[in-house]
Amino acid sequence: MTVSLEQLRRCHVAVDLGAARTRVYVKGAGLVVDQPSAAAVNTRTGALIAVGEFAEQMTGRTPSYIRVVRPVSGGTVVDIDMAQRMLRHLLGDKMRRALRRKPRLRAAACTPHEADPLAQRATIETLVGLGARRVELVDTLIAAAVGCGLPVERPEASMIMVCGAAATQVAVLSLGSIVTAERIPVGGEAVDRAIVQHLRHEHELLLPSQSVRPLQIALSDNGLTPQGPVTTEIHGRDVATGLARSVRVDTAAMRDAIHTPLLAVLDGIGKVLRECPPDLVADLADRGIMMVGGSALLPGLDQMLRDATGVPVHIAERPDVCAVQGLGAMLEGRIAPLVLNPLAA
Repeated sequence: MTVSLEQLRRCHVAVDLGAARTRVYVKGAGLVVDQPSAAAVNTRTGALIAVGEFAEQMTGRTPSYIRVVRPVSGGTVVDIDMAQRMLRHLLGDKMRRALRRKPRLRAAACTPHEADPLAQRATIETLVGLGARRVELVDTLIAAAVGCGLPVERPEASMIMVCGAAATQVAVLSLGSIVTAERIPVGGEAVDRAIVQHLRHEHELLLPSQSVRPLQIALSDNGLTPQGPVTTEIHGRDVATGLARSVRVDTAAMRDAIHTPLLAVLDGIGKVLRECPPDLVADLADRGIMMVGGSALLPGLDQMLRDATGVPVHIAERPDVCAVQGLGAMLEGRIAPLVLNPLAA
């Protein structure tokens, strides 16, 4: 673990700055912020117009002088000033005043596995700018594993797969630490891009930015499995004429387009298993893989992994908030470290 449980218990607030959504957990109050990581800015005056859900709805629908920006990319803060402004507005005046009353405000934050020092520094500076005197960094893999109830503190293998918007992280955990891990630069956004490119090349159709999500397009209830509908109707803009047009697309071809970026995820899982000690791999044959993260809800993805790996695959109860809930459990002191009983001399 990046920091000790004792240090985390002294923290007052936990933050998960994700590429898709920002979540804030306040000690004693629970999850207080769960909003998209987006902000709308007036480029003429620099004024902040909207953040969160409202800014997300403005994507692709604004005049030229209003720009929707995302200060977090791939779990890394790329615009510290905008990230601070976004967090201030998401927390609201009442919550900010309550946090300012803490004499020495401490914060905890999730960071991607093996994040470089610059990315870690950007996260720390973002929270220091909000008034935190000290910032503790916790690996997203460990926080998510704690949040979904895996026994990470025990000498048993727990395999977790964090499916984010920009990347997928896979790891095997034991005794509260990461045994082996892999970060694959393929996430929900790569799946979205595969759908957009398929429709543009095969049907000469451009999709509205708000309609790209696979759940809203063609995958229906059965998702990546062949039991879904044979065809589905999609509305968009014709590439040549610019006029609105509807086409019926073959969902089998859509599933093939989505499978292509997901092959890299399967390769990453195979690499983690190859590097893992045999005793821990034997544990995984029974326990399987736990999927967390917003992209874990892609329908049919768990079945595809089940077929490819031959091990059980489970989806957490609330996969999108597992990381911040795990941090919150550590802040509240609900996680007890493993106590060893040394042999008496």
